[in-house]
Amino acid sequence: MCGIAGLLDASGRYGDPAQHVQAMADSLVHRGPDSSGVWHDRDAGIAFGHRRLSIVDLSNAGHQPMASANGRWTVTYNGEIYNANELRAELEAGGAQFRGHSDTEVLVEACAQWGVEATLPKLIGMFTFGLWDSETRTLFLARDRLGIKPLYWGRFGDLFLFGSELKALRAHPGWTPVVDRNSLASYMRHNYVPGPGSIYQDVGKLPPGHLLVAKAGVAPKISAFWTLKDVVRESQSPRMSLSDEAATDELENLLSDAVKRRMVADVPLGAFLSGGIDSSTVVALMQANASQPVRTFSIGFNEQGYNEAQHAKEVAAHLGTDHTELYVEPQHAMDTIPRMAEMYDEPFGDSSQIPTFLVSEMTRKHVTVALSGDGGDELFAGYVRYFQGVKLLPFIDRVPPPVRSAIAGAIRMLPPTAWSTLLQVLPDRWRPPQPGDKMHKLAGVLTEPGDGYYRYLVSHWTEPDKLVLGGEENRGPLWDPTVHDIVPDAIERMQYLDTITYLPDDILTKVDRASMAVSLEARVPLIDHRVVAFAWSLPPHLKVRDGNGKWLLRQVLERHVPRRLIDRPKMGFGIPIDSWLRGPLRDWAEDLLSEKRLREDGYFDPQPIREKWQEHLGGTRNWHYLLWDVLMFQLWKERWL
Repeated sequence: MCGIAGLLDASGRYGDPAQHVQAMADSLVHRGPDSSGVWHDRDAGIAFGHRRLSIVDLSNAGHQPMASANGRWTVTYNGEIYNANELRAELEAGGAQFRGHSDTEVLVEACAQWGVEATLPKLIGMFTFGLWDSETRTLFLARDRLGIKPLYWGRFGDLFLFGSELKALRAHPGWTPVVDRNSLASYMRHNYVPGPGSIYQDVGKLPPGHLLVAKAGVAPKISAFWTLKDVVRESQSPRMSLSDEAATDELENLLSDAVKRRMVADVPLGAFLSGGIDSSTVVALMQANASQPVRTFSIGFNEQGYNEAQHAKEVAAHLGTDHTELYVEPQHAMDTIPRMAEMYDEPFGDSSQIPTFLVSEMTRKHVTVALSGDGGDELFAGYVRYFQGVKLLPFIDRVPPPVRSAIAGAIRMLPPTAWSTLLQVLPDRWRPPQPGDKMHKLAGVLTEPGDGYYRYLVSHWTEPDKLVLGGEENRGPLWDPTVHDIVPDAIERMQYLDTITYLPDDILTKVDRASMAVSLEARVPLIDHRVVAFAWSLPPHLKVRDGNGKWLLRQVLERHVPRRLIDRPKMGFGIPIDSWLRGPLRDWAEDLLSEKRLREDGYFDPQPIREKWQEHLGGTRNWHYLLWDVLMFQLWKERWL
């Protein structure tokens, strides 16, 4: 795992490209503390920088940037190719000769022998890379299929910059940042800045599964080498016809191979373990493939309703792992919060960024690589909101809009606190957390037309254009009416939307930045693209059964872990931000949310923010998600603007 950076500047107006790309690479030292490298061709105006976190082939034979044996191709690469040994054998049969055993060398020789476009579909792994063809003076940028690894790029006149993080682009003197208020409005809805844009004008994220081709003085061309849309279309007809047992066998074999490939490393390796289905499955398969106890790591909270550490400990004991845990206090959060803006480069409002960083920090003290269970919810229908949505959909479809609006109005007549009191009569298993807030959320969902109900379910600020001064949010896949035709099933449609938006731009971004901030490589076997294709080939009843998701994944796990250890309501990886904002974080938040400050900054209308802050402090509403979005933008603005 590494940090990469590069530039293409045929004009030469900024002087020595090697000096600039060195500064760009040095800004990414946390991603690669073990060594650095720079390569450039001043005549062509091209320069690559690299920071290395040594994982496979710790010798100098893995040093980057790396040239192909024939000297034509040069690569700067971040990630892991898990089928490098098979590709190496195929390349050697074609006449390639290797100096070391790194996957970087396999990648550059594959591109030299087969071409970039033919190489990409052969790769199993997570990766981004910059590749220079000296013969045609062409720059190639590529990003893995699911967007596990990040890649930013931007054009400033005739200057082209790219890097693993925005801070690499900022290190170049040609960087001219301008905040994109439309992206800011999108951030306020989603709690992340959706790709392919960024928080800045003229700077974007290369979409997952895409290839960018650039030449000096020519607008870059971007094309897809893999899309989930194609996978879904190919898998929908006919669906795979398997018995329950055969499907479980097939999934276990695929996951076992994906996990085993990700256990290859020349450095210590472990896994995050929350005690949930996804991480427990990964750890169970790791332990089945290991000759000694796997190192596992979990994080806990003293506040009830947030703590899964005891469940993780029980799973670890059953599997026989070497387990380490950390309990988080509010002071941990206070110490961590100031680092968030530096870590994430652009506004990022998922508050689980804090425990993700803390578990990464703890894990890095013991190992250099950790496997994670991310992606299981999107692939196998694990989110509670899927089932909330599918219950509402028939009602939304059948009831005329005026009637739904009337029902929504009636719900809103009672404040959330009154609803919470009324719903206390329900048994615990039927009563959701914060039932009053859920009722008011329901009122909003009822007024949304068509598939807009799901957009409302996943929204934070539902009218961000009114909140962000001069902003008009960018409308992405959640507004695309053709998605209904691609994925007719309601739950699968929500899975599809999450996989192309929430997964790369929130979940994988969070894991990448939090882990790489402490030079820890995180690997995610559940979203091996072969597992993705298999999951989409399954009929819905193998993923959702008896009102519960992840049915088939549960069957695999129950072969290794007793059901009693994992059969419980989904908790998620949250932290008690709601109570902390009323307590130990209150003064810090009040300073950032003051009306004077918001008005002087000129990005937000202060009124709705102040209203929600007062309601939250008074306990009448729980607005911590929306307030955290504003706080993280304010923190980011302080650091970078």
